[in-house]
Amino acid sequence: MEKKPHFVRRELLPREVPSISLALLLAAVLLLNALLYLYLSKFYISLGRVETDHGLCPFGYFKFGAVKNCSPWLSCEAINTEVRKLKCVGEGAVKKVFLSEWKEKKVVLSQLTNSELKEDFLHGLKMLKALQSKHVVRLLGYCEQQFTILTEYHPLGSLKGLNETLHIPKYKGMNTWHRRLMLAIDYVSVIRYLHSSPLGTLVMCDSNDLDKVLSQYLLTSDFHVLVNDLDALPLVNRSAGRLVKCGHRELRGEFVAPEQHWPYGEDVPFEDDLMPPYDEKTDIWKIPDVSNFLLGHVEGSDIVRLHLFDIHAVCKKKDPAERPSAQEVLDTYRKVLTLLIQEAAMPGTREML
Repeated sequence: MEKKPHFVRRELLPREVPSISLALLLAAVLLLNALLYLYLSKFYISLGRVETDHGLCPFGYFKFGAVKNCSPWLSCEAINTEVRKLKCVGEGAVKKVFLSEWKEKKVVLSQLTNSELKEDFLHGLKMLKALQSKHVVRLLGYCEQQFTILTEYHPLGSLKGLNETLHIPKYKGMNTWHRRLMLAIDYVSVIRYLHSSPLGTLVMCDSNDLDKVLSQYLLTSDFHVLVNDLDALPLVNRSAGRLVKCGHRELRGEFVAPEQHWPYGEDVPFEDDLMPPYDEKTDIWKIPDVSNFLLGHVEGSDIVRLHLFDIHAVCKKKDPAERPSAQEVLDTYRKVLTLLIQEAAMPGTREML
């Protein structure tokens, strides 16, 4: 009698089940990582934070808005005949600032108010011309004879008003740890740019307290940070033995770096000639305080602070030589952003593995 063939059903061994599951999980993780990489690449490009900015014009030219062609910086004659003042929107020790109009576009006109500070004004203009980049407010024109500077207008104003801006209904969706960390990355990017600028290592000296620092930076309508005030930007040149001092008065408070304090005690009256100079690491000392403000108190911001704790601790080293460079801080900030986005995109993956 012919035997019927037996179809033997192969059962999966108990050990094979987790192996296949693990392989599928790893494949899924790799796919998610690839998708995340593409997302982050597009994300940085869409926010205009790529290292090369193809929107910049050659030296002496500008463009903004939807205009494609570059125009030469406006001359004294053009500023006098084509620019119309609308209202005064600010005044500092050096200059008065007017919201103005040029060819139906809002612009900012800055004029010297104190003739004794004309050197500071002209230094700021020199820096503005030389440092035009994605990190610096756009220069539209100037008139040295009349001590006038024309720059692009940013309606959201300085970083000082960030929290108020984020409470406006239109911008509430921006009030997230993610956006706030991006602003901190922008801020550190500006410091990195100044420390490795085309002119050399520049120190942001107009920064003796938090409010003063925040007032030096603008918040753009697409939520990026630009440095706006470059009047106090001395140059460090270590090879030539040139360090800096931020002003000629005694600086106090915890916000300024330890090396900016008078080192000889209260029994010795302050003398500018006896005050030791310092370098750009004073800017590094201030980064944690500025970032703490930018991160705010939203859901997730404490997690960001936790990830930045170590780098911020090193920024606060008493010895300036032990503090990191702005590039090292920036690299850490970017790594933290990438890590937190990965964790948000793949919650629980670590536990599954």
